[in-house]
Amino acid sequence: MPRLDALLALNLACSKTKARDVIAAGRVRASDGAALADPRLEVPPASLPFAVAVDDEPLALVAVAHVLQNKPTGCVTALDDARHPTAYALLRDAPLFGELRAVGRLDLDTSGLLIWTTEGTWLQRLTHPKRAVPRTYHAALTRPFQPPPAAGLTLEDGHRPTITALAPIPAGDAHPWLRAPDEAGAFATITVVGGAYHEVRRIFAALDSHVLALCRVAFGRLALPPELPPGGWRAIDPGDV
Repeated sequence: MPRLDALLALNLACSKTKARDVIAAGRVRASDGAALADPRLEVPPASLPFAVAVDDEPLALVAVAHVLQNKPTGCVTALDDARHPTAYALLRDAPLFGELRAVGRLDLDTSGLLIWTTEGTWLQRLTHPKRAVPRTYHAALTRPFQPPPAAGLTLEDGHRPTITALAPIPAGDAHPWLRAPDEAGAFATITVVGGAYHEVRRIFAALDSHVLALCRVAFGRLALPPELPPGGWRAIDPGDV
């Protein structure tokens, strides 16, 4: 069962020693205003998030965090990068920001649904090939794609992508956060299992088209909310994926 000092250290991104000092100074209060003076106070998991105030500022203490982000184009999926802005930097106000790690990646020019978590075992479950978690994308293309071979598609490097759904869609059915250029000649939805390097772009290239804009609109059962703006995020429950 997590203790108050450990939870406070985790949520304030400080050491346990510093957290104990904050508690000892009387700076932590419960939601009813009572001082929380015992750093060894055990917080039942059912009570999380545990509402406190630190220096009169409300703070919801959590032990783990899972976040859905609408990643914009022009930033990379990384904690730090010398050349490009990072999607991670847009999460500074998210719970347990310092502990968040991305579940898979979206490249510089791909937007859409990106999941972050503090729970390593959950991250591994979602990305392990044996779990076969589907990812769905909407694409703006230069022209309509050709149907894949009946025997399955093989890319130039020998990779055989697992495509579970592929279809053209009207422009009006594309996700609102797919930023399609004016020269787009066709639109498509595709669902793949796995996440090989530039896989979706390479698939459409092999089908005699070219991706002009790409947006991930679903990961498992989790869909990209149309009302969530690029760069925005929201906390999610792991059972939603």
